[in-house]
Amino acid sequence: MGRLTTHVLDTATGKPAAGMEIEFLEANTDGGWTHRATLVTNADGRTDQPVMAAENFRTGRFQLRFHVGAYFRKAGTALADPPFLDIVPLHFGIASAGEHYHVPLLCSPFAYSTYRGS
Repeated sequence: MGRLTTHVLDTATGKPAAGMEIEFLEANTDGGWTHRATLVTNADGRTDQPVMAAENFRTGRFQLRFHVGAYFRKAGTALADPPFLDIVPLHFGIASAGEHYHVPLLCSPFAYSTYRGS
């Protein structure tokens, strides 16, 4: 069975982004989104459990919403009001229920990138 995992790296400090809130949503057929879970990264910048795994893992369109503004504010980073980046939404698709999908976020207060990891 497949699984979905994530992690976050703070590229401004070169360290894992511990304590970042991440929302996990699933696309509805009507174009809306259903909230499935809220997770928080651990000291390694990862969630303690997969975002989706085992019998819950399925194909479809999904979204991870990374609360980068709150993370940087909590870390003591001076941010504009409103911050340049606040919530970073990543929309992605899962086409195979038998694969591992890893969706990491590398971020700073002014930029982010992602990729399909392993």
